[in-house]
Amino acid sequence: MPTDAAFAFSRPPESRSLRLALAGLAALWLISLPLACLPGPFPLGAGEVFQTLAVSLGLSDAPVDASRLLVVGQIRLARVCLAALCGGALAVAGVALQGVLRNPLADPFTLGISAGAACGASMAIALGGGLAVWFGLSQAGLVAPAALAGALLALCGALWLGRGRGDFSRESVILAGIAVAAFLGALVALVKALNEESVTSIVFWILGSLQGRGWDSLPLLLGTFAPGLLAVGLGWRALDVLSLGDEQAAQLGLNVGRARFWFLAGASCMTAGCVAVAGVIGFVGLVVPHVLRLLLGPGHGPLLTGAFFGGGVLLIWADVLARSVLGGGQELPVGVVTALLGGPFFALLVRSR
Repeated sequence: MPTDAAFAFSRPPESRSLRLALAGLAALWLISLPLACLPGPFPLGAGEVFQTLAVSLGLSDAPVDASRLLVVGQIRLARVCLAALCGGALAVAGVALQGVLRNPLADPFTLGISAGAACGASMAIALGGGLAVWFGLSQAGLVAPAALAGALLALCGALWLGRGRGDFSRESVILAGIAVAAFLGALVALVKALNEESVTSIVFWILGSLQGRGWDSLPLLLGTFAPGLLAVGLGWRALDVLSLGDEQAAQLGLNVGRARFWFLAGASCMTAGCVAVAGVIGFVGLVVPHVLRLLLGPGHGPLLTGAFFGGGVLLIWADVLARSVLGGGQELPVGVVTALLGGPFFALLVRSR
């Protein structure tokens, strides 16, 4: 077994314990959805929130005030659902990238996805007035598509550079991601230097936030999340084989280069949609896979399933904390909250192991 793959292997849990752990994560995910709709600057009782949720979901026809429907059904519920999907996608992408690159420090931004999205969003914020008129959109409505386009272009550039002599070796892919991220990061710095009026907006977007996001952001997220999840989820057995090393995987009949391409593309597409909707949210895709390996073992089938639920729960409550810790309707960027929570926790995890 290669030394750099050893981080992924631990004693697998018993089958019954594994099923109970996955069921517990799924239950926690389901419970978090309605409970996370309770906090907010607009004071509402628990009974009012649950009744409004039932009406919004078509489970009840009780009369509900229009303002409650707007606050709970259109704002809070949409935001919680987006947090659940983004957190799950980032965690699943982290599992896939750590498995395919056999690197415990790989995360969803390894291939420069965040830098590409930040570059696209920065261009839209700085030049958004003219571009918005050209495309017939509002300036705010142009940022997310521009971020998605930048993320996907960065992905294509990293994969093209990382292909090398026709194969996707993990060393060349990591180096390509570093090069793309460095170049696009310099472009973002240039945009901020040339357009000082947009610096605050660019920095706030880069820090990551779900503020102001609603159901209209869902199609943009699902458009990349669904195919990316299929590409990763359907090939979980190949991830187990790749964890053994390239030579062993090839001897077992796996086309290593093709499998690595599909996993990289799938994980990066999921990340691109999340970054386009919520900005750059770090540590979810890095911390959650490591924590769940201790609970679920190294098998990528259970690990991918658990990561979806675990990442969703983490981002749901990180977003609740971000919008609750300050008064007067002010919010912290959720990317700052995940970094403050995930950084020390990950340091302790690495130190203990």
